[in-house]
Amino acid sequence: MPEQLTLPPGPADQVDLERMRQAPLAFVTELARDYGDVTCHRADGDTVYLLNRPDLVRHVLKDNGANYSKERTPDDRMLRPLLGNGLLTSDGEEWARQRHQCAPAFRPGAVKAFDTVITDAARTLIDQWEPAIAEGTPLAVDHHLAALTLTIVTRAILGADLTGIGEGFGEAVDAVNRCIGHYVPPDDPDPDDTARRQRDFARARAFLGLVTTTLIGARRVAGGADGATLLDALLGGPHPLSERELRDEVLTLIMAGHETTAKSLTWTLYLLDQHRAEADLVHEEVDRVLGGRTPTAADLPRLVHCKRAVQEAMRLYPPVWLTTRRARAADVIDGYDVAPGTLVCVSQWVLHRDPRYWERPDAYIPARFAGPVRPSHLYLPFGGGDRVCIGQHFALVEAVLVLATLAQRVRLELVEGFPVEPEALVTLRPKHGMRMIARSR
Repeated sequence: MPEQLTLPPGPADQVDLERMRQAPLAFVTELARDYGDVTCHRADGDTVYLLNRPDLVRHVLKDNGANYSKERTPDDRMLRPLLGNGLLTSDGEEWARQRHQCAPAFRPGAVKAFDTVITDAARTLIDQWEPAIAEGTPLAVDHHLAALTLTIVTRAILGADLTGIGEGFGEAVDAVNRCIGHYVPPDDPDPDDTARRQRDFARARAFLGLVTTTLIGARRVAGGADGATLLDALLGGPHPLSERELRDEVLTLIMAGHETTAKSLTWTLYLLDQHRAEADLVHEEVDRVLGGRTPTAADLPRLVHCKRAVQEAMRLYPPVWLTTRRARAADVIDGYDVAPGTLVCVSQWVLHRDPRYWERPDAYIPARFAGPVRPSHLYLPFGGGDRVCIGQHFALVEAVLVLATLAQRVRLELVEGFPVEPEALVTLRPKHGMRMIARSR
């Protein structure tokens, strides 16, 4: 007779996936509130644990991370059809090899060398806004920032320029999110809508694939003589990649390297508009530190309010709101048995708003990041453990320099009455976009 497992508390019945997908943030919040640090529910044939305490999260992502795989997780199922077997989706030795190949381009010294690329792109964006500034015309800030971060990552990391197709790229990313983040029940109530989403996804994937192969081809023609980019390293490294491997890696870097930073900046600008005293601190800082000149990497240690404004925005609206792993072998977490194959989840949304660790957890208080060191694996905007985002330093430098550059010249105000609601798809996005008016300072 099989040994009885000790399972965490949770809902007794199978969870309705449609209800969960309609309000995922409320779902994980209620699970943690009602059942505690480790919860268990069953959905779509899976046994699912949700971990809501930092030391337990560290156990799965770091201390016993080798026992927890990304294979066959919802993350894997959503991302692999688009990204193939790149750094975000690969596992084991393959992932370790890819990480080793990519790491040099993301070292702090290499990242700081890209400060001019970042600020030039941000200044160009403001110049493009000038007619709207003069006329008070609302801007789709979320789309503009996606185009901006796409420009930055392709120039800095891949040595390419996608000026002119940023808007189309943003639309393709939106189409991908609408499809891969949309649950379709077995008895699909709207097959026509599902078919439309799948067609949009197919077109978007083809477009993104074309962009990627064009980047690779252009760099090959250029020869990458200076060997200055990550793409050069991938093309000329000691372990040559196949065409498919190159495509997967480059597309992964483009997608991961621009989407999350764009969302972090979008939420930062929204929160600063809603908290004018915090915006005043940012504006005073850039005026005092920079004196009207363009920021550089050397200014980063003194742009403390800019950095904290971004960090706090990523706490309240973490770009990646859920991390999933699949248990390879049996384990025990906080006294509860974990059977092989169990899906183990961590929600940054829940951890970042836990009142045990954050005073006034729903409030925007950037100054909290001047406080004492937080418990390991409590604040996870870039994930945790060995698989922590390889580009985290680049992303934070980029966000701070972009914010400082924008704050020198404009103040952004949400269009009166515009609805702002987080939508938890692959990333945490403003469901209706973010329409704002740029005012000259």
